[in-house]
Formats: sequence, structure tokens, C-alpha cells
Amino acid sequence: MDAKVETNAAAGDGKPVLPPGHDPYHHLHDEAYAAPFSEARVGWRDLISVAGRRLESLDGTWNFVLDLHDEGLRQRWFEDAPDPIGGWTTPRDYDDGAWQTTTVPSCWNVMRPEWTYFEGGAWYTREVTVAPGRAGERVFLRVGAANYEARVFLNGVFIGSHRGGSTPFFIELTGHLAAGANRLQINVDNRRRPERVPMNHTDWFNYGGLYREVGLLRVPAVFIRDFGVALVPGSQGRRIAIDVTLSEPTSGTARLRIDGLAEEIAIPVAAGVGRITFDAAPELWSPARPKLYPVRLTFGEDEVADAVGFREIRVEGQRILLNGEDIFLRGICVHEDDRDLGKVSTEADIRRRFADAKALNANFLRLSHYPHHELAARIADEVGLLLWEEVPVYWAIDFANPDTFADADNQLREMIRRDRNRASIVIWGVGNENADTDARLAFMSGLAASCREMDPTRLVSAACLINREHFRVEDRLSEALDVIGLNEYFGWYEPSFDGLKRLFANSDLDKPLVITETGADAVAGREGRPGELFGETHQSDLYERQLDLVESAPYVRGFCPWILYDFRTERRQTAYQRGWNLKGLIAADKTTRKKAFTTLSERYSELAQQQTPAGA
Repeated sequence: MDAKVETNAAAGDGKPVLPPGHDPYHHLHDEAYAAPFSEARVGWRDLISVAGRRLESLDGTWNFVLDLHDEGLRQRWFEDAPDPIGGWTTPRDYDDGAWQTTTVPSCWNVMRPEWTYFEGGAWYTREVTVAPGRAGERVFLRVGAANYEARVFLNGVFIGSHRGGSTPFFIELTGHLAAGANRLQINVDNRRRPERVPMNHTDWFNYGGLYREVGLLRVPAVFIRDFGVALVPGSQGRRIAIDVTLSEPTSGTARLRIDGLAEEIAIPVAAGVGRITFDAAPELWSPARPKLYPVRLTFGEDEVADAVGFREIRVEGQRILLNGEDIFLRGICVHEDDRDLGKVSTEADIRRRFADAKALNANFLRLSHYPHHELAARIADEVGLLLWEEVPVYWAIDFANPDTFADADNQLREMIRRDRNRASIVIWGVGNENADTDARLAFMSGLAASCREMDPTRLVSAACLINREHFRVEDRLSEALDVIGLNEYFGWYEPSFDGLKRLFANSDLDKPLVITETGADAVAGREGRPGELFGETHQSDLYERQLDLVESAPYVRGFCPWILYDFRTERRQTAYQRGWNLKGLIAADKTTRKKAFTTLSERYSELAQQQTPAGA
């Protein structure tokens, strides 16, 4: 479209005329075009629990077009009637017909070769017909994740936006829906910017699109927005806390049932909030026995249902205690990345991921470097794996920028609110490999405080770096953490292991440390000589040496190598890597296991035999 036009109906000729004073070229010079679409932004307070609820799926085929220059926002494409081109009286630059489509969920980067490296805006359009519901019913759009910023339009009207590429959001459609077909448009923008979270410089692939499920949720006029079920910390597994938050500041009584523990418990609700604790003796959840209890919570016409495990995780000196028993975290890091699907995670892919972790004799996964699909934690609850979940406060975030902090804090709170009923999650991660500056200390200490405010039942950590002046682990952020994470690559980026020996000798820690990254690239099938870079032998030997040294440091209570699968990252450009990080124990086909997989599996088996039953 080159200009908005009006039809001179009075003249009867149907010819378009410009309104008085209209500048048809205004959009070419308006660099504040995006500002109106930052309003009506939704965040963590707008999330709605979907536990036990039915979502009406909007997955499938959507009309789709890339928009490199943001012409859709500049020219306000959403205001154009969806008329076929043959009926136009003035030219436009966009039509939302089915000449080009894509699948939701998907990443546009893997749909066509020419879209592989596209970063910018894109428009998704489809018709939605919503059948009439009960009196007073409310309808919300739920988007599982859109990378990175999403703006939602319904029937030509902007109704809300969200930023953050890995957490879900809800926008209410009630009052905007028309009888019959409705035109739903979602503008998604995955541009990297220095003030975003993550920033423009990362070491994983920047997939774009609606890459998790999209659907409609119907709820009563007053509904249960959020609820939490957990052991009271320090109660020795004998007391349970329940909290509920309603959509409105209503008073009344919510009713709770936990099969096998509580037949029915009344929860007084005042001004939309209720909380009680009560005595109970649940069988505790652990990797060795991942016991889950069916939970049902009702208020008025609304009901949510979930399966929840009860466990306690805490720190005592240099030890991590699960249900009061010392545990060593035998871990592995994992990205959401697939050679064919990009960042899309299916249930089958998650189950394969966890089956490989079990074959590795791991009991712990670090879900790097952003919130993964919510199914991951649900399945981990079921199969008995411990998880670290984190937000992408990665490298040189704009720590002095209040808006950057607000973005990071919202992503963190959305992650916690979405997943806080998952027993498998034992650590919230607030950052990765950030330089120890004053601004960073204030930023990440603030995130650690948000973790404790939202959820006092889990540990807080961050993947830190070494103080190279003193060659010690002494990040100032440690004071705000329960567990210190440490990324180190001795034997790879620093070829000698003497530095790791020196580091352990110099560091005197009063809390546990987990090695959150270490490893080496290896081309699958390339054996190589001992010490030869990019060979499987060198990668395997590195893990032997690393674990020998780790076992000499009593405060190291976890080992989480980088990484389970090779993954795509355009930052890596050598004849061996060719756009892939090859530190995976398994190749990008997610089938071919490298020599280091067997090495680590055997070492983890030995550690498991020394482990208490809870950590098995």
C-alpha cells in the first residue's frame, strides 16, 4: 500500500480520493512507527494456568509473509480489508491471501533455504471462528512462544504485545471477537538488539517464528489464574503449602483435593488471593522414585488439575541435599535445537532427549540458555530427572539499562510462574558467563531476589566465570546464590589441565559448586590421535581428566558438560564446524554417539553406585 484512500461515494464514480491534508508518503519517514505497538504489553501477571484445561488448537497452516523493513507496521497492513487483489482500486504492498503459507508451530529458518538466515519481522494470518460459549465466558489467545517480540491484531485492531522469545503469553480476545470469521494476525520480530535478553551476540542460532503451540482458552468470568502446590521448606516433608490467585479481587472459598493425601480442603480467598498450609506425609518425589499425586482445585465454575510431586531441595554447607540426602548432580547441558525442526520441540524429541540422558546415567539436565518447552519439565517429573531452568541473561547484556532488567525480570517470572509446580526443577538460573561488574552484580542480584520472592522452594544459581587475577572462584554474585555454577574449558580453549588444578587449590568455598559447562568439539566418526583437536579421542580423554580432578574437590557437587547434541550456530565457521557447535556427545542426527558418550556414561555409573537412593 502506498497510501490510505477513501472512496468518493457521493460522486458515484467509485474513484479513490485522499482525505484533506493526508500525506501518502508519511510512513517512509516515520521512525517512531513501532512505538504504538509497545503499548498493551502483557507479562507474567497475565499468565493463566493451563493445568488440566482444554485449549482449542490454532496450530496448522497460516498465511505468512516476511517483512524485512517493517512495512506492515509502517503502513498499518492490519487495517487493510482482506480483499482479493482483483478488487483493489489502489495498489498495496501486502495481501494476506494463501499465496504463501507456513506451519504453526515452526521456525521460518528451516522452512525454505532462502529464509535460513532471515532476521526481522514476519506476519502470520488466519481466520478464527469462535463458537458461542456460556454466559459471561472469556476467551484468551495463548501463544506458547514467539521469538522474540509479538504483536497481535484482531479484525484490524491492535490488541496487545509481548516480548521475550521463550515464554508463553495470553491476550484476551473477549470483546474483540465478531460473530463468524475473525481475522487474526500476529506480527513476530526476531531481530537481535544490544538491549534485549539475550543481546545480539550469542552462541546459538536465532530461530524466528511462532515455534510453540498456539490456541484459544475459554474460562469463566472469574477464573483461577495461578496456583502453587509445594512442601513447606524446612518441614521435613510433613507440611504442604497451597496458594491460589484468581483473575479478579473476589472473595470466597476454593476447594482442593490431592488424591491419597487430602480428600477436600477449603481455602479461604480474600481479594482474589488465598493461601493455607496443612500437615501431610506424602511419598517424596526423587529420580529413583518419581511419585506424582493428582491435584484438583476448584473455585466457583472454574477448575484446574495437575499431577504434582513433593520434594525438598536445599543446601547445607558444601552439600546439596535432596529430601535430606546428599546428592551429586550427574548432568548434561542441552539446547532446544533440531537439524530439521529448528527450535521446535515435540514430545517425541523431548522423550528421546531424556532417554539419551538416562543412557548417559545422568540424573540432571541444564536446559540452556532460555526456558525450554513446558513439556520438558512435565516429562522430567514423570521419568525422574532433575532440571536447571534459566533465562538468557547471556554474556554482555545491557546491565545498566532499566528496561533490559524489566525484560529479563519478566522472562524470569514468566518461567517461574509457568513451571513452579514441577518437582523436577531444582535450580533457577539467572545468567551465564557475565563479567563481574557493578552493574551486572546489581542486575543479577535483583533477579536472584525475584526468584526467592516468587519461589522460596528452589535453589538459585548462575553460570559464572573465573577471577583470572587471583585464579579463584570468587564471583561477587556468589553471595546472592545458593549454588555457584562455573563454566570452564580446561583441556580445550585452555589446553593445559594445570589451570583447573590451580583453580581448585586456590578456591575455598563455603557453598556447593557445579561445573555448568566444559567440553571439546569432536567430529562424529573422526577418531583422531590423543590430543588432536576435533577428534573423538581428545574429547573422550578430556572427560576422563576433568572428572579425575573434579573428584579431588569436595565442594564440587555436580558436573554438567557441554553438551548432549551438536547444535546449529552460525558463529562457528571452520572446515570442521561449518556453522555447528560440535561439542555434543551425540551428533546432530541425535543418533550417532561419540566415544565420549560411553566414557561419561561409565564414569557416571561409577558415581551413581556411590550415590544415595534419592539421587539414583
